[in-house]
Amino acid sequence: MAELTMETLVSLCKQRGFVFQSSEIYGGLSSAWDYGPLGVELKNRIQQFWWKEMTQLHENIVGLDAAILMHPKVWEASGHVENFTDPLVDCKQCKQRFREDMIPEENRVKRICPECGGQLTEPRKFNLMFKTHIGPVENDASIVYLRPETAQGIYVNYKNCMQTSRLKIPFGIAQVGKAFRNEIVTKNFIFRTCEFEQMEMQFFVKPGEDEKWFAYWREKRMEYYHKLGIRPSKLRWHRHGPDELAHYAKDAYDIQYEFPMGWRELEGVHNRSDYDLRRHSEYSGKDLSYLDEETKERYIPYIIETSAGLTRSVLMVLSDAYEEEQLPDGETRSVLRFHPLIAPITVGVFPLMKKDGLPEIARRIVEELREHFTTFYDQSGSIGRRYRRQDEVGTPFCVTVDYQTKDDGTVTLRYRDSMEQIRLKIEELVSAIRQSIREYKRVGV
Repeated sequence: MAELTMETLVSLCKQRGFVFQSSEIYGGLSSAWDYGPLGVELKNRIQQFWWKEMTQLHENIVGLDAAILMHPKVWEASGHVENFTDPLVDCKQCKQRFREDMIPEENRVKRICPECGGQLTEPRKFNLMFKTHIGPVENDASIVYLRPETAQGIYVNYKNCMQTSRLKIPFGIAQVGKAFRNEIVTKNFIFRTCEFEQMEMQFFVKPGEDEKWFAYWREKRMEYYHKLGIRPSKLRWHRHGPDELAHYAKDAYDIQYEFPMGWRELEGVHNRSDYDLRRHSEYSGKDLSYLDEETKERYIPYIIETSAGLTRSVLMVLSDAYEEEQLPDGETRSVLRFHPLIAPITVGVFPLMKKDGLPEIARRIVEELREHFTTFYDQSGSIGRRYRRQDEVGTPFCVTVDYQTKDDGTVTLRYRDSMEQIRLKIEELVSAIRQSIREYKRVGV
């Protein structure tokens, strides 16, 4: 199998309607991307897969959708105003800007630009939050920020959720939403952008039990990626050293994935201690402690955070699914081996010929299947070419209507991964596809 490059992935995404450059007709906007017809379906299905995993399968985790704009004191309490910075350096010769901690150590020590060899400036702090104003007058009193993370919306609503849902510790609150960071360097396609989506769950626990729950959620989050069909050989853990820990963290691990540009962070699992609730209690003047009704003990909960990037997960799923497979006849097929639950299209339906009533039968099958699955109809080109087009966008099942269908009411069901074809009755399609989805296991994983 050929080594996947970012150039190949970007090209595929544009050609097949997964991701487009934002404002492309105006020359594009750096770090901004639009999700096309297949991209938005893939992104939504990954979100739904995550949401089921985090809420539906746990009776003590509820959901939330907090506002993007929040009271500015939220970000003072969280430490973002003071600490949410990156070290910025400029090249005096080529004028490029870099995060100092992301350039090679040799260049950093010698103060030499990694691109042109020019001299670098001394580092200065650069706050990553986007600042704007609310109301008709722009002054210090009208400043608000586009949230750089979704977590703070959960913390300030922790008591609202707990009381209205009658939750007892331990419990969690999950949220999916947009976040914004004014990154110094945005690159590697949709991996690092200024506008992105996060999938976060904050789990509130009793102090002293935090390490137990920290280990529990590390295990659960790695299991999630295995369920998603991601190759285990492409996943690993990275524990934060003392110089990497955020100001709020007692301990932190990253799940890393081997992207085309190397190993990079995919999701963080953090023990945030009682930092967040304690700070918000101090800055708001509100009591955010928890009273255990059984023991009458009062304490500020510790928080175990799982924080994944939805848009980064899209890149990970695309990278992991893409394969170029050498066939016995010497041809090469490009295929995206998505888990059927997240594939943008679940079933493709094709009439063998565009005549003799075959398209009409195929259309009736499409209408029936659409009640259950995302279905795509295609009657142009040879049947082999149509199969290849669906392989390229990751469609796991294809149904072909031929002349035998008119005789006995059977169709051909083709499986993407194995290219195996079976014959079955039209009325058996829904149950057969559902069973295949339930039993799906990626070839070679």
